[in-house]
Amino acid sequence: MIFDRLRRFVIVLEGTEGDAPVAFSPGQAVSGRVVLELAAAARCGALRLRAMGAARVHWTESRSAGSSTAYTQSYSDQVEFLSHRDTLLAPPDNGEVTVLQAGRHEFPFTFQLPETLATSFEGKHGSVRYWVKAKLHRPWSMVKKVKKEFTVIEPIDINTPALLAPQAGAKEKLARAWYCNRGQVSVTAKIDRKGYTPGEVIPIFAEIDNCTSRAVVPKAAIIQTQTFIARGTKKQKKSVVTSIVGDSIAAGKREVWHGRALKIPPVGPSILQCRILQVEYSLKVCVDIPGTSKLLLELPLVIGTIPLHPFGSRTSSVSSQYSINLDWLSTIPEQPEAPPEYSTVVSSPEAEQSLAPPCRSELGGILEGPFFAYIQEFRFRPPPLYSEVDPNPGSDTIRPRCMTC
Repeated sequence: MIFDRLRRFVIVLEGTEGDAPVAFSPGQAVSGRVVLELAAAARCGALRLRAMGAARVHWTESRSAGSSTAYTQSYSDQVEFLSHRDTLLAPPDNGEVTVLQAGRHEFPFTFQLPETLATSFEGKHGSVRYWVKAKLHRPWSMVKKVKKEFTVIEPIDINTPALLAPQAGAKEKLARAWYCNRGQVSVTAKIDRKGYTPGEVIPIFAEIDNCTSRAVVPKAAIIQTQTFIARGTKKQKKSVVTSIVGDSIAAGKREVWHGRALKIPPVGPSILQCRILQVEYSLKVCVDIPGTSKLLLELPLVIGTIPLHPFGSRTSSVSSQYSINLDWLSTIPEQPEAPPEYSTVVSSPEAEQSLAPPCRSELGGILEGPFFAYIQEFRFRPPPLYSEVDPNPGSDTIRPRCMTC
């Protein structure tokens, strides 16, 4: 029996061994091999490979019809992202089986991932999974199967105008208790941008006005919202990713947050393009008001995979196109130099040529004209303001020159 002869039957993806996690990006090629180790010669029919990727959602809801009758409604849906089949060991054309000798046998494979894929995800009512499965067919025996899962991460670049835009909002609430008006609580909050990556710190700028007669407590939290869609019905699950609690604000007082730090823990990126499964994030600033419901202010967030460029949003596109070496900026003196004398500028053609900006061929195309002009702008002091009063008047003892002589 091949059960007695089969020592090892595994799938190894390129760059890993054993059960180490593997992550790929959409459009990337996935390579690996199926490893078969036999203790003795064995007859095999065929070895087939299949790569799959899909998003699935499923949940049930109980419904009541009348006082004693109840039934359960089921909701399910599926979206297939990847389907690839390959035959690594084909049976001979004459209908016989292939005999593999004792030892180690490797069957390489490769396939291309589609350009559009959702990030791998595991939720309460749904998941996005990718895997490779191999089947070994043997005569007069059951099919032997082995499966290897891998992770796909859709890149989300936060260096885009939409994700670099600041987010702000304001809300107010009238606190009531036993039909009595206890005053109003208002909150305004702002964050620098919409897109962040795990490990970054979100500075929160907020003002909380407590015009009630009791103390209130401000809080801030990152909320993850999982949305599952099937048969036109939505099912949501919300969870707190991380949170902070501010100091209690006494009655009639105001609290100001000057960039209160909220660090993003390791979480999965946002999933926004899947038809049946979405993962969204938001920053919620809430105020606990005794005797009434909370005041909630929500700002949208997108958790990405490509962090903010160190030079900022405006210069990131420039630095990505040109390999600019900015080490020479350290040689610029802290005190700006005085502008050159006029006589040194116009004294000779050589002086004019020396002060002209370098041409593109000399710089190798690494500096654009506007960038060079900006550097010159802060290197020299500006000229003095125009004045009709001569700062260096002539002496009275000097005889005026006769223009007719």
